[in-house]
Amino acid sequence: MGGPSGRRTDVRVSAVPLGSAMPLVFEDVQLRAGSVAILDRLTLTFNSGAPTVLIGPNGSGKTTLLRVAMGLVTPTSGRVIWGDQKCSAPPRRAIVFQRPVMLRRSVLGNLLFALRAAGVSRTEREPRAAELLRLVGLEDFSDRPARRLSGGEQQRLALARALARDPAVLFLDEPTASLDPAATKAIEDIVRTLSLRGIKIVMATHDLGEARRLAGEVVLLHRGSVVDSGPAERFFAGPLSDHGRRFIAGELLT
Repeated sequence: MGGPSGRRTDVRVSAVPLGSAMPLVFEDVQLRAGSVAILDRLTLTFNSGAPTVLIGPNGSGKTTLLRVAMGLVTPTSGRVIWGDQKCSAPPRRAIVFQRPVMLRRSVLGNLLFALRAAGVSRTEREPRAAELLRLVGLEDFSDRPARRLSGGEQQRLALARALARDPAVLFLDEPTASLDPAATKAIEDIVRTLSLRGIKIVMATHDLGEARRLAGEVVLLHRGSVVDSGPAERFFAGPLSDHGRRFIAGELLT
């Protein structure tokens, strides 16, 4: 498969076997901030396979759901259950935020730091970094200061850093927001490549066109609850809920 710059991307991505990580189950999960329910008794199952795309208006809970799944936020009540491990999360999961922070280092320096943090041995770091830079189409940028990259290039570097953990599950929080069409396509191409290699992608987006292009399953959130979900083809052909029909039509959900 071609990468973001037309190069081959047949490099190693050795994800943790999904059998040990999936399904990822949210069981009656609630997250409150005072009297406000950010996630409201949410029950949801993520299975292995094609990307699951979270959609919904601003404030619907997409980012919070990803943060809870990543273990960055502890729910007020309910449980997050990982596959056959039941209670403990798999060690290899990763998240890429909408606005990733670049270290004051080169592109290669950022990636070597991520590989060291992931426990990759010193002798393996540079070969692994070279593989990951080829995967995201940044092999010609290794010496460039990361903070001088374009927004799309920084997002590709953030994906490479996340892949340093060899994740079985990769969470993406609106990774193409504010990117131009060419940069968006580059990110989407990488997402497809990773999904084909067995990494489960759970991705939030505000772009319905992107959801149509990438999703195997769609989950529509509103006010911290799931108001519609199902296979992407079925969802976009005719949502089951009134919320889904209104959201696809561009109407404001209240």
